[in-house]
Amino acid sequence: MARRKRDAEAVVEEVDGGLAELIPDPDRTRAWTLLVDGAPQSHVDLDEPAYLDFAYQRRLGHIVDLIAPAGKPVRAVHLGGGAFTLARYIAATRPRSTQQVVERDAALVQLVRRELPLDPQARVRVRAVDAREGLAKIPDGWADLVIADVFSAARTPAHLTSAEFLSDVRRVLAPGGHYAANLADGPPLTHLRRQIATAAGLFAELALAADPAVLRGKRFGNAVLLASDRALPVGELTRRIAGDSHPGRVEHGAALVDFTGGAVGVTDATASASPAPPPGVFR
Repeated sequence: MARRKRDAEAVVEEVDGGLAELIPDPDRTRAWTLLVDGAPQSHVDLDEPAYLDFAYQRRLGHIVDLIAPAGKPVRAVHLGGGAFTLARYIAATRPRSTQQVVERDAALVQLVRRELPLDPQARVRVRAVDAREGLAKIPDGWADLVIADVFSAARTPAHLTSAEFLSDVRRVLAPGGHYAANLADGPPLTHLRRQIATAAGLFAELALAADPAVLRGKRFGNAVLLASDRALPVGELTRRIAGDSHPGRVEHGAALVDFTGGAVGVTDATASASPAPPPGVFR
């Protein structure tokens, strides 16, 4: 039964990663925003799973739309589950897709399953293990798409930023498969530049999508990295992101090389977590 907006109340619960809050969207009848320790994680509309609210999730949605012909099922791995927003999106826009979600926070998984249940027809398997541990269990060449969106205390853990981690992503990807990552950084963008350099050591083609102010190092924010060994749909991706309700910019080729500014990639031995967001950034 659909909840009435006036009856919807926030759900607040301790999970493994902190205090989780499900906040009803006042403008959409069965839509919710998930926050963990005050940091927005996901937005889900149970009535319209193809609706994406957050800018970075919209950019990932454009990538999902462009990696294969419209409506074609794909095999996708989601490292980091949140409220399963992108898994729901793929299930809605690419029926019969097979997906695996790897989310370490078992209590969060239980909360989301209870309060924001998945469509029972969706072929989505959820594993409550560490992202790298879960990735290691996926067969070689299984995935058409791997999406990394992992944050703990609003930071991506160090072991999910290294060349060794990306080597395992490559192992899991089918030939011509795509890797997409949600990265967060602020001035002077050291983490973001090093992540691009790390990916460039493993993939032939890269593109980066973000708000122009983030790319200029003017503020903290999200950037979506796309990587593959085949040519990327840069023209159409650029058009969609520039014309989106949250307009962004796409860097590719020589411009992206220039953006890295000679940054050096990271290994397990040198990796560090992404920087913590500055105070007040989520207000």
